[in-house]
Order: sequence, then structure tokens, then C-alpha cells
Amino acid sequence: MRNSSFLLVAFLLMFISTVVVQAADDKKNPAPKPKPVEDDATNYDVWTPDPETGRQLAYCKSKGACYQKVLTCPAECPQRKPKKNKKQKGCFIHCGSKCEATCKWRRAKCNGYGALCYDPRFIGGDGVMFYFHGGKGRSFALVSDTNLQINALFIGNRPDGRKRDYTWVQSVAIMFDTHTLIISAKKVSQWDDSVDVLLVKWDGQEVTVPFEGDAEWKTNTGVREVLVERTDDTNSVRVSVGGLVEIDMKAVAVTKQEDKAHNYQLPSNDAFAHFETQFKFSNLSDDVEGILGKTYRPGYESPVKRGVAMPIMGGEDKYEVPKLTSAACNVCMFQKNPAGGLADV
Repeated sequence: MRNSSFLLVAFLLMFISTVVVQAADDKKNPAPKPKPVEDDATNYDVWTPDPETGRQLAYCKSKGACYQKVLTCPAECPQRKPKKNKKQKGCFIHCGSKCEATCKWRRAKCNGYGALCYDPRFIGGDGVMFYFHGGKGRSFALVSDTNLQINALFIGNRPDGRKRDYTWVQSVAIMFDTHTLIISAKKVSQWDDSVDVLLVKWDGQEVTVPFEGDAEWKTNTGVREVLVERTDDTNSVRVSVGGLVEIDMKAVAVTKQEDKAHNYQLPSNDAFAHFETQFKFSNLSDDVEGILGKTYRPGYESPVKRGVAMPIMGGEDKYEVPKLTSAACNVCMFQKNPAGGLADV
């Protein structure tokens, strides 16, 4: 019996010493930083347009299939950023696996895959339409994956006699690596589409997206290219986070016609500026979570009721986060770095 006790104590001491040595080794050899994304569709330099045709050229720097290739915009859309995107398609440069320059509308399609518009109405990655009401002043996880978290802040109004809030998405936070990008629509009392209401923050600091020249703000984190580019004179942007997501966003107001038709009973001193958005994702995991994210899972079957005017997706308890820049929901997967300088709107 005494020998057995001695052997047990000796084994425990050996186990503890092994754990201590391993912990010390982990401190000496921290996990390597993420490598730059090779298939980064937005990593390119814009060259001087062809002098004969005026078509813009792009030199691809992403180290994938398109590395060091020069892409030329098609004759139908010779410019990346036509001044009036409502009337003309823009040249879309893709320096990732597609390695192509194509003509596309530079605005969200509210009936397309990955759309989030109106009050709020989603089109999932499975093509199924549903509504998620949430609640005014509350934030919810749209997407939560191992390397990406996208949250939305809902604004809204609850008229007398209603059991729930009417809601819209006023801010979107995109968290990845150690960074956070926030796009918001400022609160305004009266709507004027010629007045820009966009607010952009990078790691808690407000940044300016210029109206002239390339009309874009961008940065390279050393891991991926991040780009916010204007797609119209005001209130419309395309957000690109290399290797993760691309989002078309347009700030709009709730119109008087919508207010009357749906009996929102909105106050006269708030235009309820909100976003029409469409997401396009890259490299989501098979276990991705979130109101929208889970609809991109392989074999996903939507639980919403079909054939009704307003199919509802529940799950407020699963997807609510305590603040816009938090990844702490009941099913969230993303692990943010506390040293990333995250801050609320």
C-alpha cells in the first residue's frame, strides 16, 4: 500500500513538472502571427489607364493564381468607379482565384444572396428569405466564425399598443484578426440624400473616406488589405476585407410612404437612417454561426415557415451580444484579441 502511494505521488510530480515546462516553452515560442492572405482579391495597384482606350489597368499583388498579372477593365465598363454608379456599371477587379475584371453594379441587391435590408429582411446563403426583428438599441451577431465576427446594431420604434419593436440596422461592426471596422449611419432628423451620413471607424478611431480622387480609404494590416470605397456621390460604399468578406452598403431613410403603409408611427424628428446591405463571404467554415452566417453551412435547412408573408427567424437569445464590438453571444465562435483596440461607436 505504501509503495503504491509512493508511485502515485511520483507520477503526479512528473506530470506537474511536464506541464510547467510546456507552459514555459509556450511563453518562449508564442503562436505565429497569421500569414498574409494569398488569395486576396483586393490586393492590387491601379495603373494609368490605357491612353488609347481609357480602360483602367490593375497590377495584381495577391500571391495566388493572379500574382503579378495585369487586368484590363472591359470596354463596357472602362472605369472602376464611374461617377454615377446608378447609371453605369463599374469595373470589378478580382485578383484572387477568379483573376478577372468584370462589369458589375456597385450597390446592394436586396433580393440577392446575403442581403440584409428593410426592417430587417434577410436573404440567406441558401436563398431563403426571412425576417429577424431583434430589438431597438440591441446588437446581434450576423456572422460568427473562427476568424470573422460581424455584428449589427438595431434601431427602432415601438408604437403604442404594439408587442414588438419595428427595427432597422444602423451600424455594422466587422471584427477580424486584431482589428475592428465599423460603418454607421448617423442619426438625422430629416433626410437629404445629397448629405452624407456615413461614419467609419477603424480600431476605434474615426477615418475619412474622401469624395474626390479614388474616393477610398484603405490600409494593409500586414495580413490582409482593408478597403472602404465610395460607390456613389454620398451614402454608398463597398467594404472589402481581403480573404474574408465584401459588403455593399447604402444608407437610406424610412420614407413617409413606408411609414404610412406599415403604420410605423415614427416620430417626426428622426429619419431612422439605416442600411441596405449585401454580403459576399470567402472561406467560411462549415460550422459558421450567426443569424446570416449559419445559412451558409453545407446542407443547411432553414427552420422558418415557408409560404407566409413574413417568415420569422427566432434566436434573439442565441445571437445577442452585449455591445456592438463584442463576440460574447451564446453561440459565437470568434475570439478577439484584447490588445486590438476595440471600442464602441
